[in-house]
Amino acid sequence: MPAAFPLPQLDDVLEAAARIAPHASVTPLLRADALDAAAGCALLFKAEPLQRGGAFKFRGACNAVFSLDAEDAARGVVTHSSGNHGAALALAARLRGIPCHVVVPDGAVATKLSRIAGFGAVLHRCDATLEAREATCASVQEATGAVLVHPYADARVIAGQGTAALELLSQAPALDAVVVPVGGGGLAGGTAIALAGLAPAVELVLAEPAGAADARDSLQRGERVPTFAPDTLCDGLRALLGEPNFRILQAHAPAVVAVEDAETVAAMRSLLAELKLLVEPSSAIALAAVLAQPARFAGKRVGVVLTGGNVDPDHLPWGQA
Repeated sequence: MPAAFPLPQLDDVLEAAARIAPHASVTPLLRADALDAAAGCALLFKAEPLQRGGAFKFRGACNAVFSLDAEDAARGVVTHSSGNHGAALALAARLRGIPCHVVVPDGAVATKLSRIAGFGAVLHRCDATLEAREATCASVQEATGAVLVHPYADARVIAGQGTAALELLSQAPALDAVVVPVGGGGLAGGTAIALAGLAPAVELVLAEPAGAADARDSLQRGERVPTFAPDTLCDGLRALLGEPNFRILQAHAPAVVAVEDAETVAAMRSLLAELKLLVEPSSAIALAAVLAQPARFAGKRVGVVLTGGNVDPDHLPWGQA
């Protein structure tokens, strides 16, 4: 999709919510007294690990797949993904009965690859660089005629991801802040649009790995960082912030909290202990950001989007950060 495509608006998020309603789960809110005490605020966790496919990514992928006209849908869809978006697109494509191709980089989490294949997608391997992913994806698209559904720099995907914030606002009124992880920026952008349109007084805070803080740097500089070398165990947050995603975030000026991996692992363990929910590091970082800046959130009512739970149980990160 070209860099200058029209940015999604609130109406697009509302339409996405209606489009995916027959397919996506309404995920619950969870809370724990111990986590409230540790954070010094009231935390309401949006449990997207309980979403179909195990992550919020199903929202955007489902919206993209079911917004295709019949002719385009028959050609199938293609994407590149380290895991959750690929699985989400494969599941959405299976539900619509169309082909799906997913380009996966070397080193991707085994459980995520297994999930993608289990949903019926054809996997195409490539080197673990963004350039290799994009080149292989373009080659597969040319060979198959499939429609590209970018993991985050896609208006349909961004609008679909924004539906998580719509649900959160309906489930937890009177929030003071919403915290979401940021990688490529699909969820961050969709959330910014939803909050600006429906709850403009609610502060948006983005949680980002200190070893992959290109969103923070881009917003501080006023221009998108064109390249960087991520160094974080949060595999779902290693992507470079997308160009349209940057434009959305620049317009809404969210705060960004950069978090060390050790803090993220500690938050991951706390979520397992208190919510009984095993989440990915890329998800636990949202709680870690709250705990890292207690003064920002003290006494507030905070919505925290836990984004995914597709963790390899044989490779939990205890002691690795």
